[in-house]
Amino acid sequence: MSRILNLINVQLRRDSSACRTIARLPLRTICCTSRRRAEQGDGATVLGKRWKDTAETVIIGGGCVGVSVAYHLAKGGMKDVVLLEKTELTAGSTWHAAGLTTYYHPGINVKKVHYDSIKLYETLEAETGQAVGLHTPGSVRIAATAARVDEMRYQMTRTHWHVTEQYMIGPEKVLELFPLLDINKVLAGLYTPGDGHIDPYSLTMALAAGARMYGAQIYNPAPVTSLSPTADGKWDVQTPHGTIRANRIVNATGFWAREVGKMIGFDHPTIPVHHQYVVTATVPEVKALKKELAVIRDLEASYYLRQERDGLLFGPYEKMEKMKLQDSWVREGVPPGFGKELFESDLDRIMEHVEMAMEMVPVLKKADIINVVSGPITYTPDLLPMVGPHQGVRNYWAAVGFGYGVIHAGGIGKFLSDWIRNGEPPYDLIECDPNRYGRWADVPFMCAKARESYGFNNVVGYPKEERFAGRPTYRLSGVYELLNDKASMGFHAGWEQPHWFYKPGDDVGYKPSFRRTNWFGPVGRECKLVMEKVGVIDLTPFAKFIVKGKDSQKLLDRLFANNMPKVGLTNISHMLTPAGRVFAEVTITQLTPGEFLLITGSGSEGHDLRWIEDEAANGGYDVDISNITDDVGVLGIAGPNSRNVLQKLTDEDLSDGGFKFLHCKSIKLAGIPVRAIRISYTGELGWELYIDQKNMAAVYQAMMEAGQDQGIDNFGTYAMNSLRLEKGFRGWGAEMNCDTNPLEAGLDYFIKLNKPSDFIGKAALQEIKAKGLRRKLSYITLDTDDIDPEGNETVWYNGKVVGNTTSGAYSYSSQQSLAFAYLPLDLCSVGQKVEVELLGRKYPAMVIQEPLVLTEPTRTRLQKKAKSKA
Repeated sequence: MSRILNLINVQLRRDSSACRTIARLPLRTICCTSRRRAEQGDGATVLGKRWKDTAETVIIGGGCVGVSVAYHLAKGGMKDVVLLEKTELTAGSTWHAAGLTTYYHPGINVKKVHYDSIKLYETLEAETGQAVGLHTPGSVRIAATAARVDEMRYQMTRTHWHVTEQYMIGPEKVLELFPLLDINKVLAGLYTPGDGHIDPYSLTMALAAGARMYGAQIYNPAPVTSLSPTADGKWDVQTPHGTIRANRIVNATGFWAREVGKMIGFDHPTIPVHHQYVVTATVPEVKALKKELAVIRDLEASYYLRQERDGLLFGPYEKMEKMKLQDSWVREGVPPGFGKELFESDLDRIMEHVEMAMEMVPVLKKADIINVVSGPITYTPDLLPMVGPHQGVRNYWAAVGFGYGVIHAGGIGKFLSDWIRNGEPPYDLIECDPNRYGRWADVPFMCAKARESYGFNNVVGYPKEERFAGRPTYRLSGVYELLNDKASMGFHAGWEQPHWFYKPGDDVGYKPSFRRTNWFGPVGRECKLVMEKVGVIDLTPFAKFIVKGKDSQKLLDRLFANNMPKVGLTNISHMLTPAGRVFAEVTITQLTPGEFLLITGSGSEGHDLRWIEDEAANGGYDVDISNITDDVGVLGIAGPNSRNVLQKLTDEDLSDGGFKFLHCKSIKLAGIPVRAIRISYTGELGWELYIDQKNMAAVYQAMMEAGQDQGIDNFGTYAMNSLRLEKGFRGWGAEMNCDTNPLEAGLDYFIKLNKPSDFIGKAALQEIKAKGLRRKLSYITLDTDDIDPEGNETVWYNGKVVGNTTSGAYSYSSQQSLAFAYLPLDLCSVGQKVEVELLGRKYPAMVIQEPLVLTEPTRTRLQKKAKSKA
């Protein structure tokens, strides 16, 4: 211990400058940099090639992500691909990265990115002739607590239906893969074969060689000085060497992303974070090994550790109160000329992790440190990158915010290339959509969330996770102050929304678990409230758009597969991709002739708006599209007594005959103008009330007062989810997304293949229907104990993986667990028995007839039919 501390003190004395140069880097990177200088020569040689005045795509930024995009576009057959790098390829974060590669990711969709990256890296050297320095010893995530073991079981059930290999292993196997561990501290491990590390510089050079081989042009040094959109949706990209007219641009500029974004008026929520790793000299115990050590991730101590030649490379993630943001770059910009420099190291910040690592890997106590690398990596508020076309401007694509650019580069390059060339994303990756952030993601929020995300890098990842830094934003509904102290709040696209409500005697607060936890009983109470009396819910986070103008109906008929509703009516409609997959689900109301109100989910606001705006612009439609999300609050009221409550506050006839299901009217409640739609996602009698935000609290209080004798109370989104599942309602992002078509999702009722309009995806859907389906969404019940499905669990039959759940919950009406799941056609029949894996155990499940509980309109219709027969 004293030896390593002495070495650290020497190191700190040596680090006297604010930024350090390449001399402090690991030997491998020093060698690579030397080779780069020999190969590339000076800038004049690079720019001696013919300058292109036009391009199909211009990629800005020559890190591993940008070069990967160029490689994949060129390989995919796109002509005129140009990459502009302001200084040298790999400048920024790529050159000093630790180079870790892993198939693992807790998110279902990002796993595909990692998979595509590694599969590319395995073959890239043979394809391009450029070595990439790929090592694949596998990796082990270490569990040292019972909660961590549960997390690994949770992740296993979310991986079995993916192509990636992953195994939960015991301490003995962990020790076999990393024999230098103190195995007494290990309960289990999550082992991923094929994981490892790669040399970031060599990877980027190989991608660049491949890009050139397939026809792409790479210019450097070629800094972009301005970006100017043209009337026809193209871009003039200006550099000191000339201007390129591009059909589209891709911002892949790493920690310069904000500066490039500001050229066109965007404040991308990205911020550089100081990340440090240390490299040791030769460790005799490492040198004596017969095979390379697996990469380990000690999650409780929050660090990764891998073999570096005959030594070790160790990288920690400090707690949020100790980590460091380079927030001056947000305020003042990146210093001119910064690109191949490093920050001064600060080993005091990571000493806690150093000490824990020495306990877990005792050979570290005697290891000499030869290098400390402290460099900038880019974070977004939620740690996920921003990938895809940006709303608000045409043909501007983002590929920024990569905290883990090396493992993302290959897969993201392929993802963006496929999307750009084919006109739709190859699979669902909405969690990385750049439009998930709005003006509410301001600098204070971004800094608070980046600090939290870095410090929470290796915390246990529970279902229904909430993180509280930077909250609340300015996005507060008109009833937030009335509800905040009564509820457990969730965060939805900048909004605070009640998940469930407290009562005296409840175990309150956010207490996450992989099993049923403190909200289970209260949510049942709220479901009972809505089924038997009347409940009120804040639905303000819904995204709300107005589309109007001469071509409004023509545009919407092109965008949506359903017929457009008549004036005063509402329906559920779906936007499809050209390949016939479900891009969005939207509730549409025609308010006045040619004026439509569109309602979509909070997380889909920018995602859906961009798709609509792009089609309007590309098709030359004469329409006006406005986003009224922040201006309009929404209250839902549902339950058998909901009509009685509202009728006290209005002269409007709310009877079945006077206000029919899926009708919309402008009414007054307690004298306040309200747009009311008779609809409820609980499936019970109910209305959605659209109110000016400033009047929302008054309407809420009037309803609560009028409903005292009706048993009125609040309910939250957890109860709404349980109730919608009981009614068989599908949810976008779960039962339907860009990985599913509407026919297999059971949305046939909403898809009008015979409508005259040639809606997007119509031809593809006709072809899908003609060929027949291979799987369908099924409705299943489960026999569980203290755990319920939530979605993305593996479904088994006869010992084989046959499908996956999409969403799930506990049905309080039937006292059993309930889920939707995609199953092959031969396993979809009612009565079919399967198994669903939850936390490492396979629970019996059975396909049932949907819905479990009839909706209120259906119950009312059947009652009337029965009475007429009587």
